Amino acid sequence: MPRTVTRPDWLVPAALILLALVPMIAGMARLNDLATGTASSETARSHAAPLPVVLHIIGATIYALLGAFQFTSARHTKWHRVAGRVAFPMGLLAASSGIWMTLTYPWANADGEAVYVARLIFGAGMAVALILGVTTILRGDVAAHRAWMLRAYAIGMGAGTQVFTHMPWFLLVGPPTEGPRAVMMIGAWVLNLAVAEWIIANDKRRAGPTPTRRPILNFL
Repeated sequence: MPRTVTRPDWLVPAALILLALVPMIAGMARLNDLATGTASSETARSHAAPLPVVLHIIGATIYALLGAFQFTSARHTKWHRVAGRVAFPMGLLAASSGIWMTLTYPWANADGEAVYVARLIFGAGMAVALILGVTTILRGDVAAHRAWMLRAYAIGMGAGTQVFTHMPWFLLVGPPTEGPRAVMMIGAWVLNLAVAEWIIANDKRRAGPTPTRRPILNFL
């Protein structure tokens, strides 16, 4: 009888944390930069109004770390709920502060209208997905809860994927202009969401018919 090969439960969290590592390190460096007060031409806008970027870094870092452990096959219900109660507001904080920065900060080099609009769309989409993730679990729809939370996390991890979409261009060409930067920024979010939708579709095929839903009143 052939032996079933199972994926180690640590593999998914480890891969997600690795994906978030560069943005987290950059975020910590930005906080240190704000604390020391040494502004450069690239960081002058955050020094002029540090609150949204501080909130964004804190929210995104905690959300990325906690969220990485929410999609393992061996997740424990108690841990999942406790971590979710923290990850949900941190995710909303990351999304809302990202929108705040987009609306109020001067554009960075090579940013343009496409990146501006995309940040607003994906930021709002992340917030909506998080809210739908909570409302669906309160109705007892576990599959929809997982799907919406997966979509929210995919958007939130866009900064990690953007490191990889930008890296070949930086190595081969140099700093991107407005057009290529928009393609690489938006492409990272689209790629993450495509992977999320593929996982959601596979989950639906494995689950079969939709089970009867029961409200989960003790989620909060």
